[in-house]
Amino acid sequence: MNRLHTELLRLHLCAAPGEPGAWADASGRVRSAVLELVAPVDAALLGAVWAGVQNELGLPAPAIVLSGRDGLQLWFALQQPVDAATASALVDGLRRRWLDELPAALLRCWPAPEAAPPALPGTEVGPERWAALVSPDLAPLFTETPWLDLPPGADAQAALLAPLRPITADELAAALRTLAPPDATTAPGAPEPRSAPEREAERFLLSVMRDAAAPLAQRIDAAKALLRR
Repeated sequence: MNRLHTELLRLHLCAAPGEPGAWADASGRVRSAVLELVAPVDAALLGAVWAGVQNELGLPAPAIVLSGRDGLQLWFALQQPVDAATASALVDGLRRRWLDELPAALLRCWPAPEAAPPALPGTEVGPERWAALVSPDLAPLFTETPWLDLPPGADAQAALLAPLRPITADELAAALRTLAPPDATTAPGAPEPRSAPEREAERFLLSVMRDAAAPLAQRIDAAKALLRR
């Protein structure tokens, strides 16, 4: 393996590049979550996610990758393999937080059902179109043409990955809690959650109904009020 392969294995892959199970182990667990914006990419949106995960969620920086086709990708490295649903929950949470208004046609995620894993940096995806890592300051130059015309140098690509680290299990758990969607709407037929004043009124009526010293008429009225709630 060259330096680039070593870095990819350290951060993103479950096995060496080119080997079976490189992207997912025998149990289907993965060590990467990928968020892709389809060209023409809004560089401000890409930058908002890249900076936001660090500044707001306390996560390490993701790698920025030219897909070699039609998108700019953020690769999130995971220290421990997780099931595909967990990795998908991470990128879906990021989408809701920063990209909720982006049309679905301009966004892709991996892992996702029937979606192929992204091309590794240094892969020729099409004629004179190479997938490659880029630095954050150069990413805006590729918003309309997310590929290199020539193969990137393996050592230079490895150097872009070397400062990065994977998301730890604790960091992932904390991020998922922060990114979790609001509580699902009340199921059909279920009672609506009571507000604080409603709960206070209910407690007062219960206290009156149970107060043996209260006049019987008041206790009956309290019971009727509770039945109407």
